Amino acid sequence: MRNAITDVPGVLVGHATRIGGGALTGTTAVLFPPGTRSTVDVRGGGPATRDTAALDARYGGRVVRGAVLTGGSAYGLAAADGAARELDEPVPAAALFDLGRGGEFGGYPTAELGAEAVRAAGTEVAQGNVGAGTGALNAALKGGIGTASADLGGGVVVGAVAALNAAGLAVDLATGLPFGAALGLAGEFPARGGDDLDRPLPAFEHPFNTVIGVIATNARLPALFALANAAQDGLALAVRPAHGLPDGDTVFAASTGTHDAPAEAVLTAARQVFARALVHGLLSAESVTTPWGHLTSYREHYPRTAAGYPTRRAF
Repeated sequence: MRNAITDVPGVLVGHATRIGGGALTGTTAVLFPPGTRSTVDVRGGGPATRDTAALDARYGGRVVRGAVLTGGSAYGLAAADGAARELDEPVPAAALFDLGRGGEFGGYPTAELGAEAVRAAGTEVAQGNVGAGTGALNAALKGGIGTASADLGGGVVVGAVAALNAAGLAVDLATGLPFGAALGLAGEFPARGGDDLDRPLPAFEHPFNTVIGVIATNARLPALFALANAAQDGLALAVRPAHGLPDGDTVFAASTGTHDAPAEAVLTAARQVFARALVHGLLSAESVTTPWGHLTSYREHYPRTAAGYPTRRAF
């Protein structure tokens, strides 16, 4: 197990990243094996999506080759064009707001970035300031993209990849620990806060946000939308508050349907896995300074607490 969404057999992830020259953004392509059915749950007041109506849960979702997660808000949805050309079929997409954080408002993903992400797809999943997490911001701290998985036994796996770009904070200011850390596996996250809690958090005005991600499993589910719904519950466990007016929180759910498993066990795992993926996105993020400002990472702000987290990009 890689503790990644790619532990779900057949699922692949690729990143394309642009940093410098006014850009701080990127695109992540999540590819599914043939026959995978997908749906989507969109919440909050500011979503930026493409082809999500085709995945309407009222009609049972749809078989698709993958999903695109991208920066650039509505402009960045152009990345889905490149992904679609690379795969030779339409791909649904969701975007988060990172416009201008690299210094130039126009430094958003293009179709070529979407094609690049598809070509880079594989089983190893980098975390932090890559792909859709490159320009992410978690209220006052640098956000990033993270991944996690759970093995339910009998060959059943649930995995998630998520970009943390929420208006609500993902850190308990009383302890310095991420809210979702309590859901971690043994040794996965720092177990206790350090003595670095007295520094005020940075502040940005009207940051505009959105968490986007994918939850996937190889379990058969009677109602696939419940999987997306459970992942949104996991988002609310990791970010407080979630699903607000500045957010457009969007989660794609996918099932390859190759294994039987109790639905409630899968949904419980989905809540925890999505929350854990967001924690990895926060802890893996690195500080960045651009003409827009200094984006302070969790590692920089809570160095003694973060010292208990692995330094490698994938757990």
